[in-house]
Amino acid sequence: MTVPFPLLIGGVKKQARETITVRFPYTGEVYAQVCQTGTNELNAAVAAACAGYEKTRVMTSYERSEILFRLADAIHNRSEELAEVLVMEGGKTRKFATAEVARAEVTVRTTAEEAKRIYGEVIPLDWSPDTAGRTGFIQRFPIGPVVGIVPFNFPLNLACHKLAPAIAAGNSIILKPASATPVSSLILGDLVVAAGLPPEAISVVPCSGGKAEQLVKDPRVAFLSFTGSPAVGWHLRSIAGRTKVGLELGGNAAAIIHEDANLDFAAVRIATGGFVNAGQVCISVQRVLIHRPVYEQALEKILAAVKALKCGDPRDPATDVGPMIDRLKAEEAYRKVQDAVKQGATILCGGGLEENMFEPTVLANTTPAMRVNKEEVFGPVISVTPYDDFSEALTLANDGEFGLQVGIFTQNINRAMQAFSSMDVGGVIINDIPTFRVDQMPYGGAKASGLGREGPRYAIEEMTEMRLMVINRDGGL
Repeated sequence: MTVPFPLLIGGVKKQARETITVRFPYTGEVYAQVCQTGTNELNAAVAAACAGYEKTRVMTSYERSEILFRLADAIHNRSEELAEVLVMEGGKTRKFATAEVARAEVTVRTTAEEAKRIYGEVIPLDWSPDTAGRTGFIQRFPIGPVVGIVPFNFPLNLACHKLAPAIAAGNSIILKPASATPVSSLILGDLVVAAGLPPEAISVVPCSGGKAEQLVKDPRVAFLSFTGSPAVGWHLRSIAGRTKVGLELGGNAAAIIHEDANLDFAAVRIATGGFVNAGQVCISVQRVLIHRPVYEQALEKILAAVKALKCGDPRDPATDVGPMIDRLKAEEAYRKVQDAVKQGATILCGGGLEENMFEPTVLANTTPAMRVNKEEVFGPVISVTPYDDFSEALTLANDGEFGLQVGIFTQNINRAMQAFSSMDVGGVIINDIPTFRVDQMPYGGAKASGLGREGPRYAIEEMTEMRLMVINRDGGL
């Protein structure tokens, strides 16, 4: 029998009685057994993080940066192994898993650079006679132990988006991976220890979401970085007490195709953005709004691009769309499509479900009130809707509780600027899909889609606190 992957508590591997089975989503076969963290181990992880923080907070920016550069090198050297893990634990296609590992390396390497760029500010305070001789100095300092809760859809890169900025800022960190995809985070924890981070400063604690609430409620935790569902994220914020919280939550991203768009390019990108990772992406294309003069032409191109996608075994390098993470998630997305059909929507392609494999699905004749438009589907489903006026399209795209990113295909700068000023979202992407993200950009949402921003520089700001020192040059003379 395979030995279970151990916990990592304060840099030390620990076995536990309770384990969870990790299965390959495509076949259901057992991939790994992973130890589960209990109450005592979680307490030990927080105690270790507090001790580790006393060491990391006094490390120089050079030391923090070098640790991260060594970590990036380690990810690079073990890229094939890590990609295999992502395929097997999450059902990610081979090509997408390889891309995620490459992104994780870039995320860490970029953060290594940003560790040396945590700047301050000098403020003249002698604005009145009674403040003569006084100058203010602002510097950012590490905030304290960080808890990073990582989702299943990008288990390696999003772990790096939490871990690397925490290290760059001078904090310790506890990673809580998703129950479906814990192996990549456990390997990452080993790599961090080998890269030279004080062992006490890193723990990786696979456990249930309910058990993780113990970490969120612990007053010793200074910052919670959570990526996941809106319901869970806002709940955790409500129980976090005085702990600072960053939330990257869900969305139902819209892409707008105006008549002056490059339709061939837009169609291919829509097919990518709607169905990569089986649609299990917070900024997956979900709603496609098409200017009526080009609606039929654009729709034909989109359908052709979707039908060209190869679905099946994620281990096959040619596969574009693999399985969803589990049967329950697939059935939930499938029900949303069936609800839409019952209310008058038309399936233009796809719609079939077999085990975890949900066919790439395109819906027409939907309404904003349908769940496939109103809620986050988090599956391989898009809807297509014509519009007559660009302002109308912006209103439709802005409608609802989410606001992560929007994609606008147009060659007109005035329309681009109109979208930029009026869309209540975290990012407006011109001439590309809302699914576009590079790891150094500020990333996060508005409304129910979250709080704060990720991206190395911006996450470091979230994980540090501003402190002011005032010097009176004339004091005591």
